[in-house]
Amino acid sequence: MIFKFNFLVKTALVVTIMASGLAAAATPVDADQIRRGAYIATLGDCVACHTAKGGKPMAGGLELTTPFGIVHSTNITPDATTGIGTYTFEQFDRAMRKGVADDGHNLYPAMPYPSFVKIAPNDMHDLYAYIMHGVAPVNQPNLANTMQWPFSMRIGLAFWNIPFLSTTPFRYNPAQTPQWNRGAYIVEGLGHCGACHTPRGIAFEEKALTDSGDDGKYFLRGSTMEAWRAVNLRHLWTGPEVAQFLKSGQNAHGTAYGSMSEVVHFSSQHFSPGDAAAVGEYLNALSPNPDEQPHQASISAQASADDLYRTRGGLGYTQFCSTCHQSDGKGATRFFPPLASNTSVTGSDPTSAIHVVLSGWKAPVTQADPRAFAMPSYARLSDQELADMVTFVRTRWGNQGAPVTAEQVHKVREEIALKPIEPSKFVVPRYAAMLDSPNAAQLIYGMRLMQDTRQMLPNNVGDGLSCNSCHINGGTVAKAAPYVGLAAIFPSYAPRAGKIIDFRDRVNGCFLRSMAGKPLEKDSREMNAMIAYMDWMRGDAKMGQKIPGRGVGKIAKTILPNVTHGKQVYDNQCAVCHGDNGEGIKRADGSYLFPALWGDASFNIGAGMARTYTAAAFVKNNMPIANTTHYVQGAGGLTDQDAVDVAEYFTHMPRQDFPNKVHDWPNGGKPSDSRY
Repeated sequence: MIFKFNFLVKTALVVTIMASGLAAAATPVDADQIRRGAYIATLGDCVACHTAKGGKPMAGGLELTTPFGIVHSTNITPDATTGIGTYTFEQFDRAMRKGVADDGHNLYPAMPYPSFVKIAPNDMHDLYAYIMHGVAPVNQPNLANTMQWPFSMRIGLAFWNIPFLSTTPFRYNPAQTPQWNRGAYIVEGLGHCGACHTPRGIAFEEKALTDSGDDGKYFLRGSTMEAWRAVNLRHLWTGPEVAQFLKSGQNAHGTAYGSMSEVVHFSSQHFSPGDAAAVGEYLNALSPNPDEQPHQASISAQASADDLYRTRGGLGYTQFCSTCHQSDGKGATRFFPPLASNTSVTGSDPTSAIHVVLSGWKAPVTQADPRAFAMPSYARLSDQELADMVTFVRTRWGNQGAPVTAEQVHKVREEIALKPIEPSKFVVPRYAAMLDSPNAAQLIYGMRLMQDTRQMLPNNVGDGLSCNSCHINGGTVAKAAPYVGLAAIFPSYAPRAGKIIDFRDRVNGCFLRSMAGKPLEKDSREMNAMIAYMDWMRGDAKMGQKIPGRGVGKIAKTILPNVTHGKQVYDNQCAVCHGDNGEGIKRADGSYLFPALWGDASFNIGAGMARTYTAAAFVKNNMPIANTTHYVQGAGGLTDQDAVDVAEYFTHMPRQDFPNKVHDWPNGGKPSDSRY
């Protein structure tokens, strides 16, 4: 789900004030009042709107894009020259409730002052006390706005206020519980949820400010702006599910992304448990939107093999999405959101789902989960490829969303105006292209064997790994030991074996070492399928030709490892996925979501990954996973020194022996970082 706080939320509390004169006189203010005011400011998410990226808190300067031009959030610190330090309480209250600044000019209704009318007088006094006495003054001039004519003429705003600005304060409903009333007060007032989730009229007014009256049916029924869908909130989730989302940015039906990640980070995670529960009770009590009933898909529903492996959308999902969201769409608790029964996926408007795959996603940072997991942008994929993939997730696992077209994807792509994508020499093969091959069934079987090696070949795998553990996304990722072009270099001389080996020998080497298991029969159905798949991955590569992205990259062996620092890196960056003791993380069925890095479930000492600098290069180029919104998912998270240190730490932890190690490097050439 997305509680999408677009430019309207970004301008929460946007008091476009051009302050001048002397600072407000310092008057004694009770410390408890300042503390209460700080919490009121948190409910209104003031800091997120009035703080530029990298700027000082509340000093303004954040660029806000509206349909009518650019507005910059203003300095609301108590600085007397550039902030609002000269504002009396009456002037502050008028700006908040009526949208009129100290000098009499009207504020743009991008500031949700129609909602702030409902702020209780005592809360407004506390907020004023906090702004004037609890916020550090910052001398920073406000930036000019660039609104289009005639919207640059503020006089028209006075006439806009006549029909659309209510003066009705919040009214307690004695027929409801105190908690319901508290939730209504937050949602309708300080939280100004309707600024995004209520559709707009022809004059850009919210069609309803509350649930009451003839127009109340429009309140919080969902709205689409700036290529995001602020979803219907009416009776969408249970009260506890809403509260969980507000506090953590996720629940069983979705996760926060877009601007809502910032809202959770700066605001809603800090709601008191009682206030979070109150908002949940109120939203759950609203009558459902008849045009967008929430569909609770069965998360246990499985996508069949035909769905996953015989359709372009399914194969695209398998290649680019299933590593995190899993083939069953369940995702991973605390890490990656489920796609089955996900509100943003199943909604009638697919805009947000399209936006996310184009621009990427980053989870909110919270006190409970300080690590922000990210999803890379897949804007490199064509409109049709993305349409196939989004359609797949909207129509599987019990989801009942309508298909998405390439035209819809193209429209969102143009609207969000992504930066040009730098061309890459490494061409990512597409799983979906296997369907065009005469031996498609064999190729797809080979790909599946490499993705689910342990499950499909249990007699040949002696630990908890699969080929995909090291060859990410089926060997289609640069510097993650890709299969692309690899078949072109075999047969070739292998120093470790001391002889020329073919590709089948190389594959069996992985079974013996990386998977601590038994080799396949060289002419078995399984081996033939895996070789066919990797031969298809060869593409046009020729023997002796340089293959972009081959291997795992290089890290200089002149970098000396620091094991103590390596443990710190592991604890801070790796343990969340691989466990405090390198044991990995398992799914409910016992299979591995994230592989073990040492112990009997991990690779043995004969594996290439057991070597410090090989492991360091892999870690540097691919880990931590889900670290960035740029493809590939983990690139750029660690320095070379970090990678060497953490690689030295985990490669030298206890792991299985390799009995045939005595036969390795018979002609010399053993690497200096070999484990034996």
